[in-house]
Amino acid sequence: MGEQHVGHPAWRLVDEGWGRKAVDFATLSEPGNCREYVSVHHHLGVNEGDRLLDVACGAGLAIELAELRGASCAGVDASSRLVAIARERSKSADIRVGDMHALPWDDNSFDVATSFRGIWGSTPAAVVEIFRVLRSDGRLGLTVWGHLKVSPGAWALAPLRLADEVKVQNQAAMVALGRPGVGEKLLHGCGFVDVRRVSVAFAWEFPDPDVYARALASTGPAYEAILNVGEETFLTAAREKAMQFEREGLPLRAEIDVVAYLARKPGAVL
Repeated sequence: MGEQHVGHPAWRLVDEGWGRKAVDFATLSEPGNCREYVSVHHHLGVNEGDRLLDVACGAGLAIELAELRGASCAGVDASSRLVAIARERSKSADIRVGDMHALPWDDNSFDVATSFRGIWGSTPAAVVEIFRVLRSDGRLGLTVWGHLKVSPGAWALAPLRLADEVKVQNQAAMVALGRPGVGEKLLHGCGFVDVRRVSVAFAWEFPDPDVYARALASTGPAYEAILNVGEETFLTAAREKAMQFEREGLPLRAEIDVVAYLARKPGAVL
């Protein structure tokens, strides 16, 4: 199937939020996700011979890391500017601009599917599509924010609440997928078996408040806040928040609870 049209309004909206500072996201924000990516790949046993799809792949660092484990990879994201970086990082991978609710691959195409904080309580239909493109006994790993209120690094997400109240409420609905039982119910309802929930390592690190603020500003949720208060106000608020957590001789570090749901598509009935 061909690439979906990047002029579609939904693509423009996502690309406006996530793609406007794609290079900042790829180099300042996404590297902090490495622990999460490596942990899930380990849990799934990603290895040589696996055909892997990463849904909402962003700038493609997770794909690059899966390729280092020997997997043959594909990816999809709604931001054309992030996809451009992902393609540059993994030239042999099949990375497309498209809709995770209508994946542009045939049934039974992949051994493994991942999505790193790309599927939320507001986008459950994407799980149905992932089930479709996975082969029998295919493995799934998707991550979501976990218990933010008790996370020692929750301060790093606080500036996102500068978005207007409707957007903040929507963010809360999105992260509801991380509540105990919610993700399990969704995956079971879509046909997955052997569903289990595990905590995965996650920590953002930054050299100083300025870099932290710039990294956070490159994300889609930050863009919602920036639309509400303006970029300078957002950056100032982020810097001031980070200054409260500076430590002499150490990086800024924000450890945040991230949950992975691991599951399997049932094997063929003999």
